[in-house]
Amino acid sequence: MRVGVDVGGTFTDLVALGADGTLQVRKVTTAPDDPAVGMFRAVDLLGTGETAIDVLVHGTTIATNALLERRGARVALVTTLGFEDLLWLRRQERASLYDLARDHPPPLVAREHVVGVAERMGPPGVLEPLADREVERVVAAVRTLAPEAVAVAFLFAFRHPEHERRVATALRGALAGIPVTASHEVLPAFREYERISTTTVEAYLRPRVSAYLARLEAPLRERGIGGLRIMTSSGGSLAPAAAACHAASLALSGPAGGVVGARLVGAALGVSDLLAIDMGGTSADASLVTAAGALTEGTGTVAGVPLALPSILIETVSAGGGSVARVDEGGALKVGPESAGAVPGPACYGRGGDRPTVTDACLVLGWLDAGSPLADELRLDPALAERAVASLGSALGGGGGPDAIAAGIVAVAAATMARALKRVSVARGFDPRQLALLPYGGAGPLFGCALADALGMRTIVLPPHPGVLSALGLAAAAERIEMMASFHRPLPSLTTRELAAAFAPLVERARAELPGAALARAVDCRFAGQGYEVTIPAPADDPAPLAAAFLATHRARYGHEGGGQPIELVNLRVAAVKSGGGPLPHLDGRGREQRAPLGRRTATVGGARVEASVWRLGELAAGVELEGPAILAGGDATALVEPGWHGRVDRSGAVLLQRR
Repeated sequence: MRVGVDVGGTFTDLVALGADGTLQVRKVTTAPDDPAVGMFRAVDLLGTGETAIDVLVHGTTIATNALLERRGARVALVTTLGFEDLLWLRRQERASLYDLARDHPPPLVAREHVVGVAERMGPPGVLEPLADREVERVVAAVRTLAPEAVAVAFLFAFRHPEHERRVATALRGALAGIPVTASHEVLPAFREYERISTTTVEAYLRPRVSAYLARLEAPLRERGIGGLRIMTSSGGSLAPAAAACHAASLALSGPAGGVVGARLVGAALGVSDLLAIDMGGTSADASLVTAAGALTEGTGTVAGVPLALPSILIETVSAGGGSVARVDEGGALKVGPESAGAVPGPACYGRGGDRPTVTDACLVLGWLDAGSPLADELRLDPALAERAVASLGSALGGGGGPDAIAAGIVAVAAATMARALKRVSVARGFDPRQLALLPYGGAGPLFGCALADALGMRTIVLPPHPGVLSALGLAAAAERIEMMASFHRPLPSLTTRELAAAFAPLVERARAELPGAALARAVDCRFAGQGYEVTIPAPADDPAPLAAAFLATHRARYGHEGGGQPIELVNLRVAAVKSGGGPLPHLDGRGREQRAPLGRRTATVGGARVEASVWRLGELAAGVELEGPAILAGGDATALVEPGWHGRVDRSGAVLLQRR
């Protein structure tokens, strides 16, 4: 079998995919100090018996947490003399347009650990030679700093890497055991600030990621697990050795698995265009999937640090089940960014937490069943939740009881997630009213109807196992590597021979690194003088169709075609994708027998007390129809069907909701 394990901030989810495509699900609490503990506890609970685990695909937050908590390596940065302050100058935009007191997070390297090198490359080549004596001086200066990792990033190294390669080679020979990252290896692309920042992130994360992956080897052998693969931000998986050398590509490892899972569910239903929201214990991740695949981006930020590596477009906001509610100095109700996490967790967990969270509010409103365990036999305590929520009453002026306060908390959380969904759809030229909403994660299905109403959407897809969809995506994830190179040419003058010759080295590398993989080529184009570019497919060597494809994509995203501005090509991209080799999950509603509700429960929905029918999510028979208000309680998540919504169970086991 293939196993996917998603280690989240609060819970660790496991999905085992059998040889016939059948699924097994396990859910345990995450160990905050060591994410591997929860992963192997979930594996041990699986009890494979005579069935071997061929591959375990791991979605990890090790890189994300290192950036959030600033717990990476001590880095020395080696760069062109005179440009040592580039990471501090950034692009000179403010952290917040209207908040003059707010500042950007500091760079990952201390200013005194930046070493300038007397050399200079320009577009045509060498402007200032690099002397052997200068290389020796730089090596000695870096050795004095005693770094745990070194980043080397020179100007124009993406086009002329000779100087950067000489310094990196010298450092690797002199600093045994210290990882040295070079920008022409990590990100051979123009824009020096993003390239230097990304190279620094790679150096900052590599020792921590390498050590974590090394610790997994012995437990894997003890359990007879055939192989381990690590999920990357681009939606594919890497072998541990490759992942250790591409640590920065793991920054969105877990959330990317959820997007892969969303595509699988959409394919089973014949729904290709999905707006997805993954609401877990710590945060919520919004993404968009179309018939062409998941929406991707080449440049983003993680924990305020620019990272220019290919990744699935994911907008993360602090609206998880464990997000803490508070009243700010102006008397406004706020939710997040602080999270109660797994320990102590929300007040209703009974583990010592006393501050109100989104989960506490949902329990007070009657959306969650206090008698059903979440994970590790963890049960919810309604009295503790009500006490925590009521504690905000005095700060809010004493108006309203726990129900009113809880309704305010969930309304604020829903508004935060709605803004994230708009940023990945409306802001990129997609009308959410033409898409179906797929809420998943432990808490996402509780907010599906509220989010759909906020965006004018009329269709919601509730997957059979929404709480572990990320782990399902991991189990089915393909192997994937991506590479790119800068290639600046005016598009009208580009010939077929030039384009083929430019792609050839990337294609050769991709075939060598992932034999037997399917290759997909793309190019980044822009109008001449434009600051940013648009990625479009380039399946053939003929550059003629690229202009029309670029104009169509630009018009869909920005609403215009540039008014006849000349078009230029700036980057080449090649993605190699190889199937994981196992079966796809068999989403099938057969064997599910429930055709009538289990009972009714009083809940507060939209400020009114209602009697909601209660169903067992995951046991509904195909063809069953239900009307809101209804609560669908599952082993890994609970869904709320609000009044005005009608549901029908698909043969895949998913529930399709339509607005009346």
